[in-house]
Amino acid sequence: MTAMPLRHTLAICLALLLLAGCQRDQADTAAAPATGAAAGQGQDADAPGDRDAGDAQPAAPGEAADAPASSEEFPALVVTTLDGARYDLAERRGRWVVVNFWATWCAPCLKEMPELSALDALREHVEVIGLAYEETDADTLRAFLARHPVVYPVAIVRTYEPPADFPTPRGLPLTVLVAPDGRRVKTFLGPVTALELEQAIEAAGGPAPGEGA
Repeated sequence: MTAMPLRHTLAICLALLLLAGCQRDQADTAAAPATGAAAGQGQDADAPGDRDAGDAQPAAPGEAADAPASSEEFPALVVTTLDGARYDLAERRGRWVVVNFWATWCAPCLKEMPELSALDALREHVEVIGLAYEETDADTLRAFLARHPVVYPVAIVRTYEPPADFPTPRGLPLTVLVAPDGRRVKTFLGPVTALELEQAIEAAGGPAPGEGA
């Protein structure tokens, strides 16, 4: 007499457990796309919070006139270099500009500086501007560059006041390639070689590596 109620009770409990498991699986499946998108944003260098750090390609001919210009697409940069000169990115139209955030304490930055210097010296269509992203003073930085000379201009950028139109560096070095029309083309987080920069220039419609000297 007592066996049947017990079997019924066990069967009901098992059914409830299976139902709960199915509901949980369905909830996990529904939540998966949102979780994946959030994770992707965290790893993407182009996350909106960074304003751009990535692979935005220049618009095709005729498109730029239709799209409103913005500081994200066409960044402004006005700084005073160590030699006291005014550097205005807007005045560099017609050339590919490599904007390189670096620091004296950054070993990968120091490793890539000779290549950036050679690129600036050997390619007439390319120029480099170095932004020392650290708390230092002009005399200290001049002394450092006397030991690690480069041919391109260098300016100090305060870490608490980075250029508003560029992504705030999450690591160094950070290098931004700007096209001759002033459009931000590509951003490299981490060391970059002269060849990689020339390949990015070619991909964006510029001269091939080794050309345009």
